[in-house]
Amino acid sequence: MGKNYVDIENDRGETLRYRKHANGRGLVANGAKVHANAVVEAGAYVEPGVKVAAGAHVAKGAWVHADAVIGPDAVIAALAEIGTGAAIGPGAHIGVRTRVGAGARVAGGALIGDDETILDGETVATDRRGLRLAA
Repeated sequence: MGKNYVDIENDRGETLRYRKHANGRGLVANGAKVHANAVVEAGAYVEPGVKVAAGAHVAKGAWVHADAVIGPDAVIAALAEIGTGAAIGPGAHIGVRTRVGAGARVAGGALIGDDETILDGETVATDRRGLRLAA
């Protein structure tokens, strides 16, 4: 049986250790908390301080930056990027290649399409069709 972790050096020369999540084999940094029944697919990265709740799904190639929160049953699609300190509400869906900025908030149940950008600090809520609601 191979080792269950990977050491990666960041831009500042610090070595971070990532363990492979049992449910999907994605890489989860020490200091991140991922619920046992959440899925982090191989090729996804979850950075230190992140919290991923029960039933959430982080797809291949997604990157969740430090201190972000992913709510229960939320879906982060392939190649999406969740910024530092961002919060994704329960049942929200973030589309393929979408970028959620640092400190942004996505409301529970929101549907964010593919290739969208949510600005740093922005708060977004949508209806069931993905149309943005007025703040």
